[in-house]
Amino acid sequence: MRAARGLFAERGYANVSADDIVSATGLTRGALHHHFGDKAGLFRAVFEELDAELTAELGSVAAGAPDTVGAMVVGVGAFLDFCRRPEVVRICLSDAPAVLGWETWRAIEAEHGLGLITGMIDRGIAEGVITPQPPEVLAQLVLGVTIEAALLIANSSDPEAARRSVEPALITMLSGLLVSR
Repeated sequence: MRAARGLFAERGYANVSADDIVSATGLTRGALHHHFGDKAGLFRAVFEELDAELTAELGSVAAGAPDTVGAMVVGVGAFLDFCRRPEVVRICLSDAPAVLGWETWRAIEAEHGLGLITGMIDRGIAEGVITPQPPEVLAQLVLGVTIEAALLIANSSDPEAARRSVEPALITMLSGLLVSR
């Protein structure tokens, strides 16, 4: 998986053949098919692993914040920084929707990031800083907005400028979840 991840990140799914993968790993085509079914199955495993790593990293960053609102702010910043990583752009944001299909891509994104977002919303509601609403609904909407923010950065001709523009807009939108005081 490590070899395939490097190839997919560097060249993109379409430009990596099964032969490239078996050559890079020293395995046989039969081993590739036995463990992953095909190149798309291997890509899915690579994507799921990368997405899980990003979610864990994001959870660690947010856990270091002093409170839920702080966790939201640093979490947004960290997530947007992740969106500038070449392997995240190529594998998670460019190739995954095309290779896996939109529904599968979103299901995997939801499996990893949705729990983190839901937990943060639950804590915010319990602390009285987020307006009570069904946490599952809010979490789905926040996930959708953050993925769109990531796609804006990934598909921009100037990702750095897009990153600088997206963060305050995303924070402004998310601040609408907060209880007015």
